[in-house]
Amino acid sequence: MRAVVQRVLHAGVSIDGASFSRIDQGLLVFAGIGRYDTPADLSWMSRKIPYLRIFEDGDGKMNLSVRDIGGQILVVSQFTLYADASRGNRPGFSESAPPEIAREMFDTFVEAVRLESGCRTETGSFGADMKVSLLNDGPVTIILESPKL
Repeated sequence: MRAVVQRVLHAGVSIDGASFSRIDQGLLVFAGIGRYDTPADLSWMSRKIPYLRIFEDGDGKMNLSVRDIGGQILVVSQFTLYADASRGNRPGFSESAPPEIAREMFDTFVEAVRLESGCRTETGSFGADMKVSLLNDGPVTIILESPKL
């Protein structure tokens, strides 16, 4: 599983010009499910993200997690995180999980993040043409990949 985690002051998803979901300070997580991902990958990622210490403490050091600051989380499915552009100019997506599998795994992942974090957790709409807006704080952007066990 791959994720791009951004520390944001706010973020939101619009679909067909209408606001779908929105968060204030917290994390915007773009989550990609790979063809060979397992429940162990989802579990690892859902435990890692809520505890990432990427928010500043009183001394200006990144020592606090989204849980510590009472932040919010917006998780958006992003199959393009598994794009392979090593040959040619058109990316291939054969390493992404098929949509019917990815949807179920994504929903499981979101619920695990919600439970693990205790934070208000919003999502985009799986498979929809979404417009994502954000105000990156820092900017702080972290790329995570579940370890292959």
